[in-house]
Amino acid sequence: MKLVGKLLFVPILLGAFFVLTSANSDNKETERIKKSIAVVKDFSEMKESIPSTLLEQAQGIVIIPKMINAGLGIGGKRGRGIAMVKLSSGEWSNPVFMTITGGSIGFQAGVQAVDLVLLFKHKESLTDAKKSEFTIGGDLSVAAGPVGRNTSANTDYKLEAEVYSYSRSKGLFAGVSVNGSNLAFDKTAIANFYGSDVSTSYLFKSASETSTDIKSLRSILAEMEK
Repeated sequence: MKLVGKLLFVPILLGAFFVLTSANSDNKETERIKKSIAVVKDFSEMKESIPSTLLEQAQGIVIIPKMINAGLGIGGKRGRGIAMVKLSSGEWSNPVFMTITGGSIGFQAGVQAVDLVLLFKHKESLTDAKKSEFTIGGDLSVAAGPVGRNTSANTDYKLEAEVYSYSRSKGLFAGVSVNGSNLAFDKTAIANFYGSDVSTSYLFKSASETSTDIKSLRSILAEMEK
């Protein structure tokens, strides 16, 4: 190959590499949304599901598919998911990518994959632009949420906590503590999916993203509130 040909070939090759890399990154975020859809769909089909009234009153939600809960004496948690808040119209916002990390001390052994759903009483707990991360059980009080699709959150349960936690493993509800866990915006994933110039505050204020997957996620959540 002549020198001129080689010089032309290099930027073309690099361009193709960056396109493929970008596509792969976007695919990871899209896959995370699809897994989040699977989680809420599975929850909606369980007999002892999240009470519809509690979800209706919730102003924010975090969905973490397959959070790894592992330990041998001292445990740890790690997961990647999405967060959404409820707009004034009642519609759920664009999804914002999140991570959860945490540790715990006590007798435990083995590795467990857990689907985690966190319901937030106030959307400001997630939308506070001054914070890129916060601690559950530290900055925000957390409690295990009541179960039973027809349970009335108004009369049967005192809504005193800021966050209500639901977790399931192998199709059954699992008692997993998230106290002390850290929730943070996944800035890399957000930039990969939306672009580097898109802020979390903008994403939380609108429902502009209308891909088939995100429309499906909103639809399932809306159905669960009925």
